Amino acid sequence: MTDRPVGELLREWRHRRKLSQLDLAIQADVSPRHVSFVETGRTIPSRPMVLHLAEHLGVPLRERNRLLVAAGHAPVYRQRPLDDPDLAKALEAVQRVLRGHEPFPAVALDRRWNLLLANSAIDVFMADVDPELLEPPVNMMRLGLHPKGLASRVSNLAQVRAFLMPRLARQVAQTGDPALSELHEELVSYGTDGELPAPDPADVALPIRIRHHGVELSLFSTITMFGTAFDITLEEIVIEAFFPADDRTAAFLRRPTAR
Repeated sequence: MTDRPVGELLREWRHRRKLSQLDLAIQADVSPRHVSFVETGRTIPSRPMVLHLAEHLGVPLRERNRLLVAAGHAPVYRQRPLDDPDLAKALEAVQRVLRGHEPFPAVALDRRWNLLLANSAIDVFMADVDPELLEPPVNMMRLGLHPKGLASRVSNLAQVRAFLMPRLARQVAQTGDPALSELHEELVSYGTDGELPAPDPADVALPIRIRHHGVELSLFSTITMFGTAFDITLEEIVIEAFFPADDRTAAFLRRPTAR
């Protein structure tokens, strides 16, 4: 899983979180000397200590397994495919959340923005996009910003790009995931936007204005995560639910013929 020493990996995570050794020591209630010894390889941390430091560094479960292996311990977090029978109840719960949000769109995504599940209102985003963008795995970030994707129907594309691109850049910095880094580089290549005015502090969320069936719809989204998951697959599932930002959008999406 890794050939890098655990101390080097922990130091890298500490730097990502912009913490000094003293900061981490205070947060984790250990001595700064111990943190230093672990990072320099003078001390090999026990399994509980690896998990303790990883918790205070906010390390994802997938990467906690990597830290454990680097320290000579067995991984403790399971990763299972979505069709694993043991995940059936959890996925049923996700499906209930998605269906319960109808007639408004909602999707379940993995850590790289790939579509896992969606409700029946997803056509708001899928209509009129290049078929190649709908080849599995469908990446919702790519579909949203690609010139042949949803971007062609987004009225406030510059605002949406200005919101999503820094979000993805932060995710790259926080996780170090090379696939996310490649995705960010690809989206940057689609073009840049001029400087935008600062968002209105009174705005609850950034609206996304989409032309759909001759009507401009205004939506905003919220994110839900399984914060107490002890399974890598479940921890990495994100549910993004879209809400109407005005009465006209709500009325349109409630119509049986809207989709």
